[in-house]
Amino acid sequence: MAGDVYDRALPGVDVVRLLDDALVRLTAAGAQVVLTSGNHDSAIRLGFASRLLERGGVHLRTRIESLDQPLLLPLDDAPDGHPAEAVLAIYGIPWLEPRLVAEQLGVDTASHFEVTRAATALIREDIERRSASAAVHSVVLAHTFASGGISSDSERDLSIGGVGAVPLDLFDGFSYTALGHLHGRQALSAQVRYSGSPLAYSFSEATHRKGGWLVDVGSEGVSSVQEVLWEAPRTLAVLRGPLEELLELPEHQWAEAAYCQVTLTDAQRPARAMERLRSRFPDTLVLGFDPEGGTPAAASSYSSRLAEAPDDLSVCCGFLEHVRGRVPDDAEKAALAAALENVRLLEASR
Repeated sequence: MAGDVYDRALPGVDVVRLLDDALVRLTAAGAQVVLTSGNHDSAIRLGFASRLLERGGVHLRTRIESLDQPLLLPLDDAPDGHPAEAVLAIYGIPWLEPRLVAEQLGVDTASHFEVTRAATALIREDIERRSASAAVHSVVLAHTFASGGISSDSERDLSIGGVGAVPLDLFDGFSYTALGHLHGRQALSAQVRYSGSPLAYSFSEATHRKGGWLVDVGSEGVSSVQEVLWEAPRTLAVLRGPLEELLELPEHQWAEAAYCQVTLTDAQRPARAMERLRSRFPDTLVLGFDPEGGTPAAASSYSSRLAEAPDDLSVCCGFLEHVRGRVPDDAEKAALAAALENVRLLEASR
C-alpha cells in the first residue's frame, strides 16, 4: 500500500477497524503486506508497533531509517541452509515533507526532488550491497507526484503553493515502482505505475475505471503486469440540465441509484430544487446552478445595487435574488412585506 492508508491524520474508529479487518484477512491468506505513509496519514501514528506487526506479516515503512530496509522474499527454491540465488526486495518510501526530512537525508535544498533523489540513492546503495551475494529484483513503493501523472481534484498538494513533482528518471534501475498519491490508475512507463484509489473520492473521478495492477516477479525479474479492474458498490453520476428534464427524461434512469452531482441550467433557480431532485435521485450530494438563457447579471456590484435600493423591501428582495438566482414570487414578497411591517410597528412601540 503506497501511502494514504487513511484519509486523515486522525482517522475515525470505523476506518481503523476496517484496516484492521483487511490486514487480518490478507495475512490469513498468506500474504505479506508492505505499507508506507502518505500525505493524508500521520507517519508516527501509522508506524506505531511496526516491529511487532512485522512478526505477523505487516511491514510498515514510515520512517527515514527504514528506507533501505526492504522486505526480502526468495524467488527460487534454495536448498535448506543455502541463500537464495534470486530475491525480491520491496522498499517503501513514505511521503517525504522536504522541510522536515531534508537535514536527516543530508540534502541542502528542501525540495521534493532532492529528498526523493536522496531516498532512492539509499535504496540503490542497499541493492548494490545485496547484489554481491544474490540477484536482486527490486520493487519500490513511493508516495509522491511523479511528472507525467494526471491529477484529479481529490489529491492535496504535496507542498505549500503547489505540487512538488519529481521526474521519472529517479526510479530508473528498479524492477518496478508502485506509486501512490494520484487517484487515477495510470502507467507512466512500463516500470512505473499508479494503481489509483480503490474507490472514487470526488466527482472529478466519475469517469475513472478503478482497479490495480497485478505484477508477476520471478527469478528473472518482472515477467508480466496485468490490469485488474473492479466495480464500485455505487457509481457516480454527473448530471446537467433543466430541472424538469432531469426529473422526466428516461435516459437518466441509470442515475437513480448513483451518487449524483447535479448542475441545473434553468433560467431562474427553481424552488425546492434539492427536495425535488431527491424525489428521483435520492443520493444527490452536490447541487449547482449555471443558468442558460437567463437574465444577464447586472454589471454593477451587489453593494452598489444595494445602495440604490429605494426601500427595505427592495433590499430584501434584492438579497434573495442575489443568493438564489431568481426573483421572489408574489407570496414571498408578501411575507417579506408583512415581516417588515411588523418590525416597523415593533420599533414604533418602543
